[in-house]
Amino acid sequence: MELKKLMVDSKSVWMDFPGLDGFSVEVVNLSRKELTGLRKRCTTNKFDRKTRQLTENLDEDKFVAEFSKASIKNWKGLPIEHLETLMLISTDGQDPASEVEYTVDNAEALVSNSSEFDTWLNEVVFDLDNFRSQREGGNPKKTRKDVPES
Repeated sequence: MELKKLMVDSKSVWMDFPGLDGFSVEVVNLSRKELTGLRKRCTTNKFDRKTRQLTENLDEDKFVAEFSKASIKNWKGLPIEHLETLMLISTDGQDPASEVEYTVDNAEALVSNSSEFDTWLNEVVFDLDNFRSQREGGNPKKTRKDVPES
């Protein structure tokens, strides 16, 4: 049996966001190869005249945009009242129960402006246990935020 035949580049699963009932995100596990390619697309090389060497500069805004697009496929159950707990927003004239729809731009904005969501996403996306085939009675591994502190 060849290992190459068993490998998959990515796999998506629905994960519940801890603490916000009903908010689920379809996340994608990124392989090392995909993450390296994503980073390369967001990095530029410049020649530094003082050191006479090439320096790499990561465009953080572009990286967040690319990472969000690659790691979040969809979400459901994100009403404005939940969004308000994740980032600073104006709710004037908005129905707190109305749902924020998933779009690539909305996902990018959430990752960029909510450190809590960004931290959770990074924990979930890079934890292989969350993407392994489920066995009977198996549950996805809990993240640190899911485990009660003693």
